Amino acid sequence: MFIFIPSKKKNPAHLLLLWSFLIVLMVGCEPTPVPTPPEAGVSIAEIQGAGHTSPYENLTVENVHGIVTMTRGDGFFMQSVHSDGNPTTSEGIFVYQGLIPNVQPGDAVLVSAKVEEREPLGFGEGNLSITTLVFPYVVVLSSGNPLPAATIIGEGGRMPPTETIHGGYAGSVRESAAFEPEINGLDFYESLEGMLVQVNNAVAVAPTNQYREIVILPDRGTWAGVRTPNGGIVVRPGDFNPERIILDDGLRMMPFVQTGDYTEEPIIGVIDYAYGNYRLLPVESVPFIAGGITPDPPLAPATPGQLRIASYNAYNLSALDVEQMALLGDQIVNLMGSPDILGLQEIMDDDGVTGTLTVSADKTYRGIIDAIHFLGGPPYGYLNIDPLPDSDGGAQGSNIRVGFLYRLDTGLSLVDAPHGDAETAIEVFNEGGKLSVSLNPGRIEPDNEAFVNSRKPLVATFMYQGAPLILINNHFISKRGDSPLFGEFQPPIQYSEPKRMQQSQVVHEFITAILDIDPGCWVVVLGDLNDFHFSKPIQALQGEVLHNLIETLPVEGRYTYIYEGNSQVLDHILVSEGLYRRLVSFNILHVNSDFDHRYRFSDHDLLVADFGFSSVYD
Repeated sequence: MFIFIPSKKKNPAHLLLLWSFLIVLMVGCEPTPVPTPPEAGVSIAEIQGAGHTSPYENLTVENVHGIVTMTRGDGFFMQSVHSDGNPTTSEGIFVYQGLIPNVQPGDAVLVSAKVEEREPLGFGEGNLSITTLVFPYVVVLSSGNPLPAATIIGEGGRMPPTETIHGGYAGSVRESAAFEPEINGLDFYESLEGMLVQVNNAVAVAPTNQYREIVILPDRGTWAGVRTPNGGIVVRPGDFNPERIILDDGLRMMPFVQTGDYTEEPIIGVIDYAYGNYRLLPVESVPFIAGGITPDPPLAPATPGQLRIASYNAYNLSALDVEQMALLGDQIVNLMGSPDILGLQEIMDDDGVTGTLTVSADKTYRGIIDAIHFLGGPPYGYLNIDPLPDSDGGAQGSNIRVGFLYRLDTGLSLVDAPHGDAETAIEVFNEGGKLSVSLNPGRIEPDNEAFVNSRKPLVATFMYQGAPLILINNHFISKRGDSPLFGEFQPPIQYSEPKRMQQSQVVHEFITAILDIDPGCWVVVLGDLNDFHFSKPIQALQGEVLHNLIETLPVEGRYTYIYEGNSQVLDHILVSEGLYRRLVSFNILHVNSDFDHRYRFSDHDLLVADFGFSSVYD
């Protein structure tokens, strides 16, 4: 555009007219507006605030400045260039666009948007929200900038709490005025939400799960809670290990690892939240080095005069799983040392989940027994009661149940009583000072509301060395549906616990009835009880009449299952006083929970107890 500049000799009025024309002409050109300088906008730390919800929630903010740190399919993470110096306020945030962003890591941007607390991915209620910028207007100021320094979690950086996930407040953390990242794990990770973090010398505390996630500890876990011999971390009363960090595969594929595998290269990523957990999204693939753990060694067969009792969750085993039946037979003979009695949980009907009307599991039991025989093992019988179709929980059409295998060559004999059915409750009687049972095997109160859509306890009564031996096999209702450890409600709401408490009380009352008749009776309660040894339901089951053999082990060995990186006890063997005095040894064989889920038999480890019945133990 050519602009005429008049001479200084021209009439001043004429000059004023020309300048007015020039201004109008320039306005009409509508040049691109110059962005407001970054310092004029609200900072990310101010938006995040010191809490679980933003003080700017549902408000529009202008010219929020940051560096893009990571992109994903629906938006991008950005982080402040300069920290506000307050560790309670995160310097990172997610910008939701609903489509693949046109920015790249290293871009300096100005974002004007609405602030929302968005619900993350996940099922059920109780998730925390993510502070998010939505409906954004994004201006790229420059590209190729260095990313902000990642905050180290662990030694040389910020140390996470190692015991308390959230304490000192009951209810929704969104309504809590207290925010203490140095004390509460929930607050600690919230203060890093959306930020770049770095984990050095990570160690896996569980195998890669079916969702391709890996749970780690920083710094080889040197400052973490009680570690298992294989490198996991143990749940204890009041300590659910907030130092655990979940590596998510949302942006980078995770390798298959086992407990104890480790890294030598730093892991750098962004802290996000989904499915009830804070999680780390790595910016690069994560190479792990094998830690070299091995399954626990086989047990030698029980010595003469000893009785071996075992419990095992068979992980939805049916007659269709020919290879799995063969593997279980091998473990019974060559790992457990051919126990006298084996309580099994999660035995499906013969055709599994194929959806037919079959409820029988006879082919499954016979397949296991045949596999034992093929390996030269001893002869076994089995005890089972078929459930009513689709009445005991589990996958639709699978009709899972509990049952027993028992040796036919070690002096065990079944007490003579009618075989029970799915609907008839077993009873115990005092006949001239001696205990008798109405059914063998039999179910405990199958019509009790405590067992609706859940497995019914199965009672088997044997004679052994002239005295009754009563075993109760259980598979209590699972924790599915409980609110998450890192959820909105603290302490977490255990929706399933009242049902397990009812189940425990019913079984406890049955045991009490037995011991009222014969105080010295040998009683064994075993199975997948789906709760911790220190939980209210298990304490109610135990009462003053049973001993939980889990408590005979050192703390670091108390686990049968790993969930979200927490090594925990879900499977139990409890015994009456008469048997407890005869206890020779108790072992949990860690052959599954720490290992690659693609190749293990079950997701639970197995329990084996030996009791002495020679004169030495009398």
